[in-house]
Amino acid sequence: MSRAALLVLADGRFPAGGHAHSGGAEAAVKAGRITGAASLEDFCRGRLRTAGLVSASLAAAGALGVDPVALDAAADARTPSAALRVAARRLGRQLMRAARATWPSAELDAVARAFPKGAHQPVVLGVAARGAGLGADDAAYCSAYECVSGPATATVRLLSLDPFDATAVLARLAPEVDVVAHEAASAARRALDEGVEVLPAASAPLLEISAESHAAWAVRLFAS
Repeated sequence: MSRAALLVLADGRFPAGGHAHSGGAEAAVKAGRITGAASLEDFCRGRLRTAGLVSASLAAAGALGVDPVALDAAADARTPSAALRVAARRLGRQLMRAARATWPSAELDAVARAFPKGAHQPVVLGVAARGAGLGADDAAYCSAYECVSGPATATVRLLSLDPFDATAVLARLAPEVDVVAHEAASAARRALDEGVEVLPAASAPLLEISAESHAAWAVRLFAS
């Protein structure tokens, strides 16, 4: 296992398309729910504990070799918003392109064939992590960190927030990222024996509702 591979996969410069998505931050900024560093931290904390936990567990399960088809169906069931399902598959398709070029593997090829329009991003992330020689904990950490780093980066652009303040938010959230990654990896290990039904299904209704509204905007900076 190369921990350097984890750094590559989690790097914001990895060409996986995440820069085009705000993780719900754009809608939250417009609604006045994010106005600065403090409210950004609250938003990221809520996202981490709901959508972040779900995504991290799916990614960890993928890294363990749980059936990607079953995981993708589980991701669909845990994503009520059609707009978020579309965004997740677009991100999955872009991540698949980057991962296959970086860590070619038969498993990635099989997922690409099974989902020509893209599997959910956390599922692809897990299989990519597996192809890179990473484990469940690594995949969970990568997914959990992406869950908060994406909105933080987007908010810098949306509000001209001081990047130092945004980075400080991520640093303060680090202990909670640890907890969520651990919970996600533990659930993924249970899924190996008990099936994908035991994976977390935490909900974030406001994120889902905001995503549907955001998708209908005529002008927007981010895809989601």
